[in-house]
Amino acid sequence: MWNIPIWLFIVLIIVAILAGAVTGFFLAKNYFKKYLEKNPPINEQMVRAMMSQMGRKPSEKQVRQVMASIKQAK
Repeated sequence: MWNIPIWLFIVLIIVAILAGAVTGFFLAKNYFKKYLEKNPPINEQMVRAMMSQMGRKPSEKQVRQVMASIKQAK
């Protein structure tokens, strides 16, 4: 087969694993960002439902204030 030293073979395997891990990290990060943009974790309907469950009728101003504070916290 190939005549390469064992130390070179081990180094190449380690480099390949590291390169795969770095590439996988950035691909997963990019995918997750796109997913969260399409499916935000909370929206105005959820805020209205939470306020209604607390026994209060939320006004549109209150809902927008909560959404603005959530976006600002990011």
